[in-house]
Amino acid sequence: MSEELDRAVPAGGGSVTVVSGPTAVGKGTVCARLRELRPDVWVSVSATTRPPRPGEVDGVHYRFVDDAEFDRLVETDQMLEWAVVHRKARYGTPRGPVADAVRQGRHVILEIDLQGARQVARTWPDATLVFLMPPSWEEMVRRLVGRGTESAEERERRLETARTEMLALDEFDHVVVNAEVGQAVDDLVELLGLPPLPDPQGPPD
Repeated sequence: MSEELDRAVPAGGGSVTVVSGPTAVGKGTVCARLRELRPDVWVSVSATTRPPRPGEVDGVHYRFVDDAEFDRLVETDQMLEWAVVHRKARYGTPRGPVADAVRQGRHVILEIDLQGARQVARTWPDATLVFLMPPSWEEMVRRLVGRGTESAEERERRLETARTEMLALDEFDHVVVNAEVGQAVDDLVELLGLPPLPDPQGPPD
């Protein structure tokens, strides 16, 4: 095994699952719900150079950094993967927290774009790749327009990227359709092979 792979895949009982898919498919929403419902799953927080959207919290939704800090993370080999997304902002996964979680035996989820997923497939060959699909192209466009966080020019750029991303299905191990968030989370939990959490109310009398 190469030195790069030795560094990227530490010993431990944990696992890494990549969740990727086209823009506006709901990757963030699904992974946030998974993190809320399954505290036994560790969801990585990506770093990005784009500004926060309304309601996003630094360190929770993303780690928001400027270009100089992102450059430093790349130059010091602290990124497991990174990419320029939609020909504009950079996104990346800090390496250290992922490796630590795997060593602790945690199930790790990486919510990343297609370019990042391809990098992880090379540098972390044990990772499971899951492609999150919209129920239809029309629904994905509706979601993108409905969230109202991009200009018309930005929306068109994202949709152009999504058309290409949708052709990458065969590169993934599994496909999950995000027609309803709860069902998509259940499908992910099943793919991870996780047992159901105990009922907090306990067994019926």
